[in-house]
Amino acid sequence: MPVKEIIKDAKHRMEKTVENLVNELTKIRTGRANPSLLDSVKVDYYGQAVPLNQAANISVPEPRLIAIQPWEKNMLAEIERAILKADLGLNPSNDGSMIRVPIPQLAKNAVRTW
Repeated sequence: MPVKEIIKDAKHRMEKTVENLVNELTKIRTGRANPSLLDSVKVDYYGQAVPLNQAANISVPEPRLIAIQPWEKNMLAEIERAILKADLGLNPSNDGSMIRVPIPQLAKNAVRTW
């Protein structure tokens, strides 16, 4: 295998690794609300699994709250189920027109040592 090909392959793999690291770092919970916490949530939208941001408007009205306004009100229960199913440790609440996801404060003893 030529050296140029090896370097090109290594560069491509390193770029993918950095991109993956950036995606994983956005999922770290800091105790502040960030819409990217919900990037991994997929919602069943008329038989297809789509990212949550393609089925609803996601906003952060307060530092510790994520508000989700679905484009269709009949999607409220499905979005709530998808957030719970994603196992992010978040507890959404549905008020009939939108979903609010409070972000719990991080505890001092929340850090694990293995």
